Amino acid sequence: MNFIFNILVLGVPFSVALLIASLGEMVNQRAGIFNLGCEGIMAMGAFLGMLVPYAAGHGGATPGIYNVLGLAAACGAGALLGLFFGLVVVTFRAPQGIAGIGLQMFGVGAAGTLFRHFIGGTQSVPGIGSAPIPFLKDIPLLGPIFFSHNVLVYLAFLMVPAIWYILFKTPWGLKVRAAGTYPRAADSLGIKINLVRFQALAVGGAMAGLAGAYLSLCQAKMFSDSIIAGRGFIAVALVYFGHWSPMRIMGGALLFSMAQSLQLAIQGQGINFPYEFAVMLPYILVIAVLAFSHKNQHMSPAALGKPFNREMRI
Repeated sequence: MNFIFNILVLGVPFSVALLIASLGEMVNQRAGIFNLGCEGIMAMGAFLGMLVPYAAGHGGATPGIYNVLGLAAACGAGALLGLFFGLVVVTFRAPQGIAGIGLQMFGVGAAGTLFRHFIGGTQSVPGIGSAPIPFLKDIPLLGPIFFSHNVLVYLAFLMVPAIWYILFKTPWGLKVRAAGTYPRAADSLGIKINLVRFQALAVGGAMAGLAGAYLSLCQAKMFSDSIIAGRGFIAVALVYFGHWSPMRIMGGALLFSMAQSLQLAIQGQGINFPYEFAVMLPYILVIAVLAFSHKNQHMSPAALGKPFNREMRI
């Protein structure tokens, strides 16, 4: 019983970075943009998220407000990278897959280079501490699992209904879905497809940057070159796994995070089992999702990955 409880307690906060990043990627894909550069944006967000409070702490300032500024810097950088990606794939109509890999390599490389230049080595920051919800945290079993985390954990799960409402109940959400489903028909109704796609990329990039900052400020409370550890690619896979639905994506993020927390629970319990196999489990799930994702292609946005040119039938 304790073994399962520990997996659940660890799994909920582990799911947050995946959840935020995959929700942002879903917004991109709903607009017709396939962004494999999520990993690079998360890396830049992770670095900038911890750089601001780290620099402020060296000046003797109180770190609390600087954590917020770090999160804002991560979101801002993510939005800018999303817009830059839009310039490449929306304006210049470059192949989205290749451009995404380039963005991934740029983001990871730039974050590592800037980290070594400004910080130089492994340094920790106070980060964002837990904020248990009064009364709810005292509920047996459920309290430690759901109501004893930091603010970003609660915010991430509140994003699920918020993103659903924005996409399916607001005029902007209708434009996003139209841009990714039948952009030519939407264009004939006066919707500016490229503008909507730029907006979606800015939103998705900001969320990927926030996801990276969560890893450095809330989870690891430090930055390293390997801090993202493939989560950006897992986030892309989760969008397919969740059939472009916020609720299903949340379920997928929890499933992947439980697989991640399993290997930590195995080590903590001292079970005689090669934990390396448990470490591989989340990535095996990713491969399985991508291998069978072709069965769900009919559910994807019809114009996903296709550039829009109103002068040509493409």
